[in-house]
Amino acid sequence: MSAGPALPASNGRSSEEARDFYQLKQRAAEYYRSNLVPQRMQQVLNSMFYDNPDDVYGHLANYFASFAKPAAISRIVGKAKLDSAGQQTVQVEVLCTIKNLEKSICFTTMSNSCCDPNYTTFDTMDKEIELKNISVQFALEWINGPLNSLIKGLLPANQKQVDKFLSEYFQRKVEEDEEQKKKDAEVEEVPEPEQSASTNPVPVVDKKKKPPKAKKSIAPEKPIKPREPPEIFFPGAVAIGVVSLAVAKAAVKLQNTSLFLHIAALNHEKEPPVEIRMPIPMVSLLSCGKSSGGKLRLMKEVIAVPKHDLSYEQGLKMMMAFQQQITKWMFSQKSLPLAMSHLGCWEKGFERTEQPFELIHEVCDTLELTLGEDLHLVLNCAAHELMDYEKEKYEIITGVLKHPDEMIELYTSLVEKYPSIIGLIDPLRKEDEEQWSKLCHLLSPQCYLLADGASRSIDKLITNGLGENRYSGLILKHANQTTISDLIRVAKLMEAQDCRFIPSLTEAETLDDSIADIAVGLGARFIKLGGLCHGERVAKYNRLLAIEEELAQRGALGQAAEHQFPVISEEEHDPNSVRPGSEQID
Repeated sequence: MSAGPALPASNGRSSEEARDFYQLKQRAAEYYRSNLVPQRMQQVLNSMFYDNPDDVYGHLANYFASFAKPAAISRIVGKAKLDSAGQQTVQVEVLCTIKNLEKSICFTTMSNSCCDPNYTTFDTMDKEIELKNISVQFALEWINGPLNSLIKGLLPANQKQVDKFLSEYFQRKVEEDEEQKKKDAEVEEVPEPEQSASTNPVPVVDKKKKPPKAKKSIAPEKPIKPREPPEIFFPGAVAIGVVSLAVAKAAVKLQNTSLFLHIAALNHEKEPPVEIRMPIPMVSLLSCGKSSGGKLRLMKEVIAVPKHDLSYEQGLKMMMAFQQQITKWMFSQKSLPLAMSHLGCWEKGFERTEQPFELIHEVCDTLELTLGEDLHLVLNCAAHELMDYEKEKYEIITGVLKHPDEMIELYTSLVEKYPSIIGLIDPLRKEDEEQWSKLCHLLSPQCYLLADGASRSIDKLITNGLGENRYSGLILKHANQTTISDLIRVAKLMEAQDCRFIPSLTEAETLDDSIADIAVGLGARFIKLGGLCHGERVAKYNRLLAIEEELAQRGALGQAAEHQFPVISEEEHDPNSVRPGSEQID
């Protein structure tokens, strides 16, 4: 009846458990030792005793947080949102793993510009809206699928690597699409039937009928070049641009800094600038284009540029007072109803070219400002909207038609008559290359000749370069597959060729104000945001105010230089060469 035989088994289990427990302790000790936990624990305990912090555990948390792994992207989430035109666009949320916990870092929304607005007509609107919806659908599939996997685990601070992965993915999608189109074309290709003699009948000439006599006239005008087809935008491309921007904003949030400082550091990797200058705002005052209802069609926008040596805040206050006076003038007129343009300024129809200038002079007198000293003017001519392709002429005023050659004389006389004009935007179509060159030769020493609709997309500029230097500057939008790295690249390319980089807004914007930080971070000379109305535009103006205040507090606010106009010769020259000289005004 003895229990003796069971004892060896119990002793065996106890021995095995002791051995396992000893090995566990050894692994634990090695784990803590390899991560330097005992040493760091001893260090903080020793120092904390002398520091005597009020919050002991807060002190410990801050100490050990400095040894934590950097935040890495855990996932991105894409959602459909609405832009200022009530159409679909894309929002991206970036989530990161911070101290073993997943946290939402930021939300970013970007305009979905999958169609060129300069080619939009009433007949194409429905199709373009459909294309936008398809583009958003593709973008969300990319963001929530392959792009999410692609950048998972990357550090938001490593913008170059993120942008490289994004651009490579987009290029693969483009190549796959081209391959598929080739295959589809081979399948659908059908040999054309041979043409019979009756297919193209030879016109019969009546020999009895005498040909009409030619009328005597001056040398015939040169035929204009046909309009170039619009750039093809790849559906879903907005996913690349918005994810790149979202990652940059996530890095900023994690580093507790500002986006403009982050972009400036990326732009100047070797030596960040000591001072940063604010861009000069180009503020739209009036819209007198085709849709204004008047005979005058030449001026889609009359834009004011405050004096260069004013602070951004001072310039903005001047523009606010200017717009208030124009608003009073508009309501004093009996030509109701009033219309506010989507550009954020009043839309007013005029009959003559002189009338907008007369109104500007009247407001200047009321505010005791000197036009040409306290502020200058830039005209957005939007020439591509004025061309009558049947008559091959620009209709600058209803019934008044001008050949591209005649437009040169028009602009030179206009700038001579109104010396306060320091800029013309899209004075000609991009196809009128010969006239662009002549106009640049005549006016570039005293006036900025800028391309907006006449410019190419950032993607094309990076791929093909600036081409012939026919512009003093380019007005560019952050859209589609353009990454933060692409913006930096194109800004440097333009700076090397003495071409002004001018960030602007798309036709249908969002409330995201990142373009203000991008302009400051890349050292843009000007920024074109439209008028001082509409929330999506005002958000950017307000962000610029905050940036100037932060720079002033840091003691890093630079002073804008005098206007210098790049002199562009009429002769063609190497597009990679720097222009020979610049003219400046006070």
